Amino acid sequence: MKIVDAKVIVTCPGRNFVTVKIMTDQGIYGIGDATLNGREKSVVSYLEDYLLPMLIGRDPQQIEDIWQYFYRGVYWRRGPIGMTAIAGIDVALWDIKAKLANMPLYQLLGGRSRDRILVYSHANGKDLDSTLDAVRKAKEKGYKAVRIQCGVPGIAKMYGIAKSNKAYEPADSDLPMEESWSSEKYMKFIPEVFDAVRKEFGYDIHLLHDVHHRLTPIEAARVGKDLEPYRLFWMEDPVPAENQESFKLIRQHTTTPLAVGEVFNSIHDCRELIQNQMIDYIRTTIVHAGGITQLRRIADFASLYNVRTGFHGATDLSPVCMGAALHFDYWVPNFGIQEHMAHSPQMEEVFTRAYEFNDGYFTPGEKIGHGVDIDEKLAAKYPYKRACLPVNRLEDGTLWHW
Repeated sequence: MKIVDAKVIVTCPGRNFVTVKIMTDQGIYGIGDATLNGREKSVVSYLEDYLLPMLIGRDPQQIEDIWQYFYRGVYWRRGPIGMTAIAGIDVALWDIKAKLANMPLYQLLGGRSRDRILVYSHANGKDLDSTLDAVRKAKEKGYKAVRIQCGVPGIAKMYGIAKSNKAYEPADSDLPMEESWSSEKYMKFIPEVFDAVRKEFGYDIHLLHDVHHRLTPIEAARVGKDLEPYRLFWMEDPVPAENQESFKLIRQHTTTPLAVGEVFNSIHDCRELIQNQMIDYIRTTIVHAGGITQLRRIADFASLYNVRTGFHGATDLSPVCMGAALHFDYWVPNFGIQEHMAHSPQMEEVFTRAYEFNDGYFTPGEKIGHGVDIDEKLAAKYPYKRACLPVNRLEDGTLWHW
């Protein structure tokens, strides 16, 4: 079997998605997600100009060798653009291999380790009342775990809070919007939010929270300590993770579980965090960490240190990535939880899928491969539209972490 063609499909059914499609001489094809939010065309260029031409004539069943060729065979390794491009190819190859084996992807990985996959939804509100209402709606939909994000008095626009009743989408402008931030106001208010949620809904629902890299280590330690009475499932991305040592200080001061990794691109980004047990959940995604081939290594390494998976699952990842992630979740022994932000009906018309949601849990479906496909004719009706993520400044104008 040989690869005879490979191409990139860029579509924007409400947001930009980059899809890799690999075709073989036996008529079997596979698709993979290669979306990098706000930098989509950089990945497209890397794929079209360098990687895809090197695939032609290769055996698609040699997934490991192809992965190593693209990773080790280039002097400039790692980084979000390169690893996202490799991931798109890798997932497409796993899709082909599962189709050749005539089985769902999770079976090819080793079979399922659970009957269903716990997911968490988002409950976002501009103020406390609307946040409580969002939690209530999530519970009514059956979610057993909910991520809480609430507007903070005195901060005009908060991460995770939509401008209207539509789903939150941060990449919403041609050039970056500027937001403002105050750690002091946030740290004062966020314990009040979780106190109100627990008083309203009790302790029979898992609560999560995303700090979005905005605090210093000692500030994050204080927030984790203040939130301990509310028994969070996790506190996500409390500080920028370039310095993995930062988590050691946080860990010394709080028992609130810590999660990080959605911006990581390789096992080296999280190696110290995992082996020193400074985190509880690793959130690295299939699409940004080189695909299934490397994520298996990260998950296996994490299992040695009682660190569980908690993959990123926002709508900046296409349904292709969601489908592949759910097959991975079904198999991986040290699974923790899966993020779920629902794609819009428009997005789900472009991407057909086999995975299903029921009462707070997902199953990936029994379709061979990863179970997701793309309608290319419909995708072509939604041309690329540049959309950038915001930038963030402190109240005095200093550029800060978004």
